[in-house]
Amino acid sequence: MAAASGLAIAFPGAAAKAEPLHGNWGSNSTASPVKGALLRFRVGRRGAARGSPRCEVKVNLEDKAATNIAALEQFKISADRYMKERSSIAVIGLSVHTAPVAMREKLAVPEARWPHAVGELCNLNHIEEAAVLSTCNRMEIYVVALSWHRGIREVTEWMSKTSGIPVSELREHLFMLQDNDATRHLFEVSAGLDSLVLGEGQILAQVKQVVRIGQVSGGLGKNIDRMFKDAITAGKRVRSETNIASGAVSVSSAAVELALMKLPKSGSDSARMLVIGAGKMGKLVIKHLAAKGCKKVVVVNRSVERVEAIREELKDDIEIIYRPFSEMHSSAAEADVVFTSTASETPLFMKEHVEVLPPASEDVGVVRFFVDISVPRNVGSCVSNLESARVYNVDDLKEVVEANKEDRLRKAMEAQAIITQELKRFEAWRDSLETVPTIKMLRSYADRIRSLELEKCLQKVGEDALTKKMRKAIDELSTGIVNKLLHGPLQHLRCDGSDSRTLDETLENMHALNRMFNLDTEKAILEQKIKAKVEKIQN
Repeated sequence: MAAASGLAIAFPGAAAKAEPLHGNWGSNSTASPVKGALLRFRVGRRGAARGSPRCEVKVNLEDKAATNIAALEQFKISADRYMKERSSIAVIGLSVHTAPVAMREKLAVPEARWPHAVGELCNLNHIEEAAVLSTCNRMEIYVVALSWHRGIREVTEWMSKTSGIPVSELREHLFMLQDNDATRHLFEVSAGLDSLVLGEGQILAQVKQVVRIGQVSGGLGKNIDRMFKDAITAGKRVRSETNIASGAVSVSSAAVELALMKLPKSGSDSARMLVIGAGKMGKLVIKHLAAKGCKKVVVVNRSVERVEAIREELKDDIEIIYRPFSEMHSSAAEADVVFTSTASETPLFMKEHVEVLPPASEDVGVVRFFVDISVPRNVGSCVSNLESARVYNVDDLKEVVEANKEDRLRKAMEAQAIITQELKRFEAWRDSLETVPTIKMLRSYADRIRSLELEKCLQKVGEDALTKKMRKAIDELSTGIVNKLLHGPLQHLRCDGSDSRTLDETLENMHALNRMFNLDTEKAILEQKIKAKVEKIQN
């Protein structure tokens, strides 16, 4: 689709007004046509000053027909203004670059709850499609919004409600991108360009998981589904066509490098390692420890099966000792470096747990290191106040990624060229959707006329006067005439990047045909969307 015009949507009783990107998009939202039609009518005096009291008339949602009529009537009043702002792809969220870990962990959505979150987002009045990408480093919501400003406002209020963080506080850390910028951001995320460690492979798997879960739950819409799939393609190409994944390419590998950087040189070989959690992140930590020459690691996990699988995979590289969760604190007492990577929503180590532990080995300076790569955090911030402990979380991994800046910049430039190619393909696909409704309506309009005229002709000639073969020939003749007449106009409605025709030129042709044949395509599409919202809320 074409980029949104940037105009705010005006409704009865309010003048159209453009809003800046970082304007007042907080909780004081103007009522939308959907909300007004479906939930309540804000009925104000004609010409009343802004801020004047308004009555509220509740709609009886049990009366399906009445609600549908009410919604469509409200739609008709505001549709002309509403159509000035096209549907937009938007991303709103926070990442390691914009928000501290304390805020990210409050907004984190566990993978199992992604479909539920998508369902709630799609129930918002101005949101058509949605996807949630929640990892240890980011919490991002991708949507297709009927209105940019109102969609952003609704998503922000949803984030505030689910996290308990006031909108005013969220506003200081959120980033928002629209249309091409939003799509490019996702492609960069998938390619590992937005990660703490350039080329991180884990994020590509997480983007794939969004698509996988969306396909199972049926939550992803056409635009979001295609955008994420194209992002996966871009991510794969970047990794296969550049050397971006060389070196430390995951949070787990950066965590290991950070720990080795902080350890005294004399103690790096003899430091006792403990890994708590044997999931994907924990497994990668163990792998990177083995790659760095570590010979033994203790792993604490709720079940032994995962640890056994890792041990079998790495049996020739590192000795793995399993301990149950009940021995977590006693295991920490015997460790110099503790890596934590569990899904626990409450801290595993607080000040009172750590201060009673014996000092670490003299080889590491009697100070115990906690490297916490979990979100929410597994090690309470209060532990940092102890002289006997040093605590590092995902935000501290920035130190590791400062190395080899020139090489990273060169790889990033190569990756951007690939992303631009994939972005053009996605934009061409999305632009081609813009004229599809007009093509369908024009063909349907022509077919109706052909059928009516054919029926008149057959009635005049008489049914008995024509053989079956003659009837077929006349039908094919009329169809052929219509197809040849439509060929030229329909060719000028196609803009898929395969010729030199620009999107602006194609859209001009589309609007001209809409006017000439009175198709009113945009209004019909919008009416369908509003109607779908009515039915969804009723059901």
